[in-house]
Amino acid sequence: MNRGILDDLRLKFFKSGSPAMLYIGINVVIFLIGGLIGVMLTLSGNRGWVETQIQAYFAFPANLSSLPIKFYTVLTYQFFHADFFHVLFNMLWLYWIGQIFLEFLKPRQFHFVYLGGGILGALTFLLLFNTIPAFSGQQATLIGSSASVMAVLAATATLVPDYSIRLMFIGELKLKYLILAYVLLDIISSAGDNAGGSIAHLGGALFGFIFIKSLQNGKDWSAFFERKPKLRVVKNKSPKKSEFKINQKEVDMILDKISKSGYDQLSKEEKETLFKASKN
Repeated sequence: MNRGILDDLRLKFFKSGSPAMLYIGINVVIFLIGGLIGVMLTLSGNRGWVETQIQAYFAFPANLSSLPIKFYTVLTYQFFHADFFHVLFNMLWLYWIGQIFLEFLKPRQFHFVYLGGGILGALTFLLLFNTIPAFSGQQATLIGSSASVMAVLAATATLVPDYSIRLMFIGELKLKYLILAYVLLDIISSAGDNAGGSIAHLGGALFGFIFIKSLQNGKDWSAFFERKPKLRVVKNKSPKKSEFKINQKEVDMILDKISKSGYDQLSKEEKETLFKASKN
């Protein structure tokens, strides 16, 4: 492959500063590597070996006795996918919804929601598969980034519920109706063939919802991971105090205006207020 193309891809996915593009890049690279290894092994007469090994080492197990050994799978399962369409649709939704999320929130918060949603999705799957009689004895495993993507979608829909997106064959649809449809479908599907996946989706959605509600109440869970600035001694200078104070009601009104008419409709003063609020 041309070196220029590789540099362009690296810049687009891994050096753009967008966590959404970073996770898309990681998921796609892992899928392509697994696919290429699978092709070579299939041609050598070992068809299915890759899928078996991925399930064995990277998928999150419902079996409690396996968890002490495979504790790491609570993270690894989020970056492996079963097939092409599995990774394709997850990455498309992550791209579309991720851009909206990052219009209003910080990259640090995106990382927290993506990974935290995946973790809670896995733990919800583990809990229900070990407490509900219908699932008892099943040797199920969980794989894919769907719970993480659902967390990002639920967080975005909770923050700006009236934000509209255009879907093929449907037209304009507000995020609050989109997440409601997904949650209802996952509840119905929790009794189907992919019950584990649907349960994990619900756990991820719950994480995204709770995170935003907590954020709106003044508690940012992701702040724990914020890098603290190094201390410096500055002589003969008094520290300057910020004269800008966040008016949460005003910020909420601006976010509501964006969800209804778009960012471009904001006045210069409203854009400046939103920018200053994002830096505090």
